[in-house]
Order: sequence, then C-alpha cells, then structure tokens
Amino acid sequence: MYVKRGKVVRHTVKNEWGAGMVVEVNDGRATIQFSDGILRKIAVSHFCVLQPADPASYLPPPDKVLEAKKVRAVRSSKKKQKEPEV
Repeated sequence: MYVKRGKVVRHTVKNEWGAGMVVEVNDGRATIQFSDGILRKIAVSHFCVLQPADPASYLPPPDKVLEAKKVRAVRSSKKKQKEPEV
C-alpha cells in the first residue's frame, strides 16, 4: 500500500486500534495516530498489513484534560521540647 501523510488507514491484524491518521512518513517508517490514542510507528516492511480506511471512521483521540492539583493545608509540627536536666 502507498502511505502518505494525511491518509486514513487501518491495521488489518490489530482491529482494536481503530482507524489511524498518517502523521509522518520517512525512509524507514510511518508514524500513525490511531483512534485508541496511541501514536505508533510502522516499518516500511509492514505496510502490507495497512489498508485504506474511510476518513469518517477516524476518530481523533480525546485531548488530555489536565486536572488541577489538590493543595494541602500546611501542617504545623508540634515538637516536644526537652525538659532541662537538673
């Protein structure tokens, strides 16, 4: 299969990954963002397991929602003072 940036593909063996958008292609591999949210690199030798997919089948992964960190109240330490030795 001919793979180029912007194409929507699917992996014939790993159907649970869903459709993927080709993000980058270089000499040895293609970087694909799959609908399950994981960015995977597929070697040129494995392009035979990729097939074109319907562009409507690609669902971009949800943006990560950053949660605000909880702020703890500062605890005052109660140190026991030593009694002076007599």
